[in-house]
Amino acid sequence: MGTSKTDLFTKEQNEMAAMAKALAHPARIAILQYLVRKNACVCGDLVEELGLAQATTSQHLKELKQAGIIQGTIEGVSVCYCINPDVWQQYKALFNSFFQDVNLMGNKCC
Repeated sequence: MGTSKTDLFTKEQNEMAAMAKALAHPARIAILQYLVRKNACVCGDLVEELGLAQATTSQHLKELKQAGIIQGTIEGVSVCYCINPDVWQQYKALFNSFFQDVNLMGNKCC
């Protein structure tokens, strides 16, 4: 979607779309699951954990960081990553609200 069309949608819709786009790759889901499971900053373990090339892993981390889902700090020659708790909670609330608001019409559709 072009950036000129995003003004047709609410702030929440644009935020949810950005989050969904950031999550739209299994490697990124695996990264987030790993970070959540570790519940700490992770430095350098992700390449081994995922089994992907360093450059590929770095690109996925970049996408997650740009979306604000993770945060990173530089420690010496390593970059350490962890879940950004404020953004995580914000998106959790957005998606929970979205899924709770859906009325499935008692599964009597079409």
